[in-house]
Amino acid sequence: MTSDVSAQRNPVGPVEVDRTSPVPLYYQVATRLQELIEKGEIGVGARIENEVDLAERLGVSRPTTRRAIQYLVERGMLVRKRGVGTQVVHPKVRRPVELSSLYDDLVAGDKEPRTEVLELTVVPASAEIAAALELPPGTEVTWIERLRYAGGEPLALMHNAIPLDVLRLRREDLAERGLYELLRRAGHIPRIATQLIGARSANAAEARTLGEKRGASLLTMTRTAWDAGGRALEYGSHLYRASRYSFELNLSAG
Repeated sequence: MTSDVSAQRNPVGPVEVDRTSPVPLYYQVATRLQELIEKGEIGVGARIENEVDLAERLGVSRPTTRRAIQYLVERGMLVRKRGVGTQVVHPKVRRPVELSSLYDDLVAGDKEPRTEVLELTVVPASAEIAAALELPPGTEVTWIERLRYAGGEPLALMHNAIPLDVLRLRREDLAERGLYELLRRAGHIPRIATQLIGARSANAAEARTLGEKRGASLLTMTRTAWDAGGRALEYGSHLYRASRYSFELNLSAG
């Protein structure tokens, strides 16, 4: 498998397929290409060789190759351009659906996280937030609004509410570290959470903040996390750019 940037071809690792596996060949090819893109072995802007050459190199049919390429196009990792061919665009951040923070996941994935703290204030909890944190309505909480970057690009607009007696926060701490790291440092370790994932369109303000067009698709995530003793530690309501981000779930039959 090779990539071509500005008409110069650079060799990368081979894409191997297992014909005895129940996993479809197109998915094996797509998954391997996705790994190479996410690791930077096929860089942003690189041109993927044409389907005929790629199919011949892999020893698979052209329809299999075409389907693998289309799979990655649909996921925003490749784009087809008339007169140019198929090119790599910015790979999405794939985040496992587990009890971890976005900051931790970006650090683990070498995505160069950066945080801009847009708001840090104490406010009375709304009915929704008070119920989530199991507090009397109107109880004061720390309200945080942050813009999280990955690789220099805005990725997520995050809102969190923290009970005042759980953690006192400073802007500089939130700019340098993830919220869950700060909770752990204070002796509050999230152990269990409820999480709801959805999607909606960006309004004008959200689109402007995230560098998207108005009406662009956004992924939504709301979460409440508790410690081992059942104490509510944080409520979060986050927006992610669907063009740059996805949740990854591992499923098994039980």
